Amino acid sequence: MKTVLILVGKTTDKHFQAGISDYAGRITHYMPFDIVTIPELRQTKSLSEEQQKAAEGELILKQIQPSDTVVLLDEHGKELRSIELARWLEQKQQTARRLVFVIGGPYGFSPEVYARAHEQLSLSRLTFSHQMVRLVFTEQLYRACTIIKGEPYHHA
Repeated sequence: MKTVLILVGKTTDKHFQAGISDYAGRITHYMPFDIVTIPELRQTKSLSEEQQKAAEGELILKQIQPSDTVVLLDEHGKELRSIELARWLEQKQQTARRLVFVIGGPYGFSPEVYARAHEQLSLSRLTFSHQMVRLVFTEQLYRACTIIKGEPYHHA
């Protein structure tokens, strides 16, 4: 199963960039993994939140193939413990050809992106910056891979 993480906008903090790159490299030891960065919209001051979400949504949907299993990282999504995420991922590995996670822009997702998604996951009830969510998610995905393989990275 190929796994893809779609991001809206570049990761600007060099510390987050380094951590995300490190975990992305580690994940590739367990499964094919790519990060696709959609460029941030320009001149958004003239756009409403809904217009911005719609424009970002169009760009997100262009990256998604018809057969993809799409999971949005969203504050209203289902919360899983790390071990539960590993079991969930293991199940997806049996059923999905391409698993696509999406971290949206600052205002969330358009209705069209929500409609295309199969599931929504939340990393926490706390609010994190979009930059930080990228790092936390890649670490959790790596952790799930090590749990599936029975490796000692995760201590229950």
